[in-house]
Amino acid sequence: MSDASQPEGDEQRSADLTPPPPAAASASDLVGAALGSAAKRAGLDPAEGASTGHVVWAAMGGWRGVLESVLPGVVFLITWTATYDPATRSGNLLLSLVLSVGLAGIFTLVRLVQKQSAAAAIGGLVAAAAAAGLSLLTGRGEDSFIPGFITNAVYGTAFLVSALIGWSLIGLAVGFLMSEGTAWRADKRKRRVFFWLAIAWAALFAARLLVQVPLYFAGDVTALGTFKLVMGLPLFAPLVAVTWLAVRALYPRRETRDDVAAE
Repeated sequence: MSDASQPEGDEQRSADLTPPPPAAASASDLVGAALGSAAKRAGLDPAEGASTGHVVWAAMGGWRGVLESVLPGVVFLITWTATYDPATRSGNLLLSLVLSVGLAGIFTLVRLVQKQSAAAAIGGLVAAAAAAGLSLLTGRGEDSFIPGFITNAVYGTAFLVSALIGWSLIGLAVGFLMSEGTAWRADKRKRRVFFWLAIAWAALFAARLLVQVPLYFAGDVTALGTFKLVMGLPLFAPLVAVTWLAVRALYPRRETRDDVAAE
């Protein structure tokens, strides 16, 4: 019997058994996956059940991450202050930038030699080099802080907008990590917590701008460098802890069979 003589009903049943094509990933899925993957690489996975202290320390990158984040700025600040001339109201810009960027370059080189993950160090080096180039181009020490202003403005705006439209970036990341996608949006408690967490992060970035931008226009490089350090990790770490504790409260760790057996 030829295919042409096959009953039409059989063709219909065969078509019904054909699996539907996979649905295209939505924008929220893609953003959540990107944010969740970044959080997981930084050790911020609620499913792992790590302690708050461990998570905060991992988010900062441990001792090496702290040194890589803080020391270049400290070197710039010390060199600028030590060479500051009240008559010209300026420090040795070239020396300050060379030492700062050079130190960031050493950190990156050490990671590469040790064959460790150098993505964060390379990103920091590129940012430092770009800031130094801009500052040398204009001859103004305070201009080296402009890239940081832009970064804070972009991050702060993203967190704020995501909260206001009901698609908190924190919620998207956690939804991916906890394998629930965007199902958290149907839970009023989770939506409320993720809303305020996103607002808190937006407030952190906004606070940095509110304090540092006036110092930029005043041309106070020493104060700018000081407040950049003070409003960096010292504010970042506590907010990571608050975010972690809030998320863990929403997703309490389930008992495993080993836990039950141990009891």
